[in-house]
Amino acid sequence: MGLLDDIANKMAADSANPLASHLMEMIHNQPGGLSGLLQNFHDKGLGELVTSWVGTGQNLPISADQIQHALGSEQVQQLAAKLGIPSGVVSSQLAQLLPTVVDKLTPSGEVPNQSSLLETGMTLLKSLSKTATDAA
Repeated sequence: MGLLDDIANKMAADSANPLASHLMEMIHNQPGGLSGLLQNFHDKGLGELVTSWVGTGQNLPISADQIQHALGSEQVQQLAAKLGIPSGVVSSQLAQLLPTVVDKLTPSGEVPNQSSLLETGMTLLKSLSKTATDAA
């Protein structure tokens, strides 16, 4: 079992933000993990966006359509099926969540090694769960 799977599995049972857990799982399953996901966005012409998320400055926004383009409709549809919500909703929610997740997983402005990623991912999921609970 991989590190991000471990994070997602630990939080999935009681997470108030299931999309965050599935997003962590998706990042883990991406070839190359977080680095591979970021490279995919670069390859799709969205390098400026992801560079802002990794960097220490302001995060540039991404649209639901750009999420669909970068991840591919099949991956978004699979995530939607797991969550039981329409893929358009998933794309919109990912557009809100992904910049924050990448930003929090890269606090020093660069992609961390796997052991640091585990610790940061657990803290992030706990934070997202608390935020979702507080908003309810």
